Amino acid sequence: MTTRPPTLDEVALRAGVSVGTVSRVINNRRHVSQKARQAVESAVAELGYVPNVAARSLASQRRGAVVLAISSDDPALFANLFFAEVITGVNAVMEETDLELLLILAAGERGRDRLTRILQSRGADGVMLLALRDHDPLAKVAEAGNVPVVHGGRSLERAPRWYVDADNRGGAREAVEYLISKGRRAIATVTGPLDMHAGVSRYLGFREAVALAGLDDHRVAHADFSEVGGAVATARLLDEHPDLDAVFVASDAMAAGALQVLRERGRAVPEDVAVVGFNDILTARHTRPALTTIRQPIVALGSEMTRMLVRVLAGEEPTPLILPTELVIRESA
Repeated sequence: MTTRPPTLDEVALRAGVSVGTVSRVINNRRHVSQKARQAVESAVAELGYVPNVAARSLASQRRGAVVLAISSDDPALFANLFFAEVITGVNAVMEETDLELLLILAAGERGRDRLTRILQSRGADGVMLLALRDHDPLAKVAEAGNVPVVHGGRSLERAPRWYVDADNRGGAREAVEYLISKGRRAIATVTGPLDMHAGVSRYLGFREAVALAGLDDHRVAHADFSEVGGAVATARLLDEHPDLDAVFVASDAMAAGALQVLRERGRAVPEDVAVVGFNDILTARHTRPALTTIRQPIVALGSEMTRMLVRVLAGEEPTPLILPTELVIRESA
């Protein structure tokens, strides 16, 4: 029986340090204390860890930078707390390494050209992709760069080699099951974009839950994950389905817009219409009323993406990761 060789994670656990610290020691990089270096060297010896030769040979050619490319050109992007929290997670792991972070908004041609130039000039050692849409040309640009690419979320086309995602479908199903458990029967949904994996998965979770309960799934309006989009979609639902008594809204930003419209239409929340969102960004705690929502670990999404890329650069072969979600009950449902 062949014994599996020890991994970088196991060396880090034995040494009591981060994976980034192990990588820096193995690649003889700076910014490592003598104590940490000795702990890693001892763990390597004890476990019999052998660094990936191909990865080591590339170390001297690296530029010490990675790219976070977001498929958006909206200058108001960072007003959306989802992206701010992802970047917080990315930065937390970057600080454990000696890598620099390049941020590119690249939904348009100029942004994609900039990423192409960086990769063609070997200006970055790896790429993290976020907010991709179906058949997104940004993915092709990154994959053509001949560097490791880690995805935040999945693609509708195919599962990438390395990705970190949340349990969008399961979380949405739990949200609707909660509404059903509270006696709601005329349940609507405001979906996210259906050319994004997260949008489709949350919609499917809604449909599964209402179907299992023997309820109708036709109260649907589509939007774009923005507050304005959520408001417009909710107004459309109220016009088309005035009998609705609950709404599952596929993001907290959209749910904030939904709550505003319900107030304007004289619908009390949760007495007349219960509302559940998705993400649990800071906004969810300060809406009127405070938003019941599905918490996905957004900061962890950023940190795990970065940790995965660091492991790949160190010669590891990490497996894709699905992060759990959790129902957070507040006043809106």
